[in-house]
Amino acid sequence: MNRPQDAVPSQAATGDELALRRRVSDLEREEVADVLREAAGEGRLSYAELEERLETLYGSKTYGELVELTADLPNGPRAPGVPSVSPQYSGAMVETGPVINVFMSETKRMGNWLVPQRQEVNAVLGDVTLDYTEAQIPYDDIQVDVKSILADVKIRVPANAIVLLDSNPILGSVSEQEAGLKAVPDPNAQPAAPKRFHIRGTAILGEIKIKRGPRLSKRLGLT
Repeated sequence: MNRPQDAVPSQAATGDELALRRRVSDLEREEVADVLREAAGEGRLSYAELEERLETLYGSKTYGELVELTADLPNGPRAPGVPSVSPQYSGAMVETGPVINVFMSETKRMGNWLVPQRQEVNAVLGDVTLDYTEAQIPYDDIQVDVKSILADVKIRVPANAIVLLDSNPILGSVSEQEAGLKAVPDPNAQPAAPKRFHIRGTAILGEIKIKRGPRLSKRLGLT
């Protein structure tokens, strides 16, 4: 029985070369697709670039092809022996993030995402969640400008954050809440200097809630 041509190397391949030639699964392609979509949402890729890379992605067969597609992006697969680089130190920091415009829909920024120094949010008849508690925050001062019209906007900041709030409710509400429970402490974590959040909120028949500390499931140690 004849084997595929690429399975018969002319000389012995190293372990790294074999890893790059490994066939990938549909699940691995979908994981890389999520990385590409997240990069487009952060402004790292244009939508034309996103479509082009997704087309190439779904036609890819090997791990090496996935590495090439995300070589210039954080959180993508890396070649064997090359450590993943945190975007906080990769020079990919963003001063002004793409404007988050929500109309009769929902948008969330949660988990390990790279925070821009300035973020604008315009929400109409929708829901927006910005959770900074697990995010990478390379700046000491973060500016968030929020306009909520018949919408619900939630901003969750680290427990030790300093919040400077400039609120302008018009038949709406802008509120800052304290966390009811402290997070389960991580004995290996190093104490971090508090970040300063300059939040300007305008709520027209809408609601802007600023919460402090991790989500309840995180505080209880469930996630």
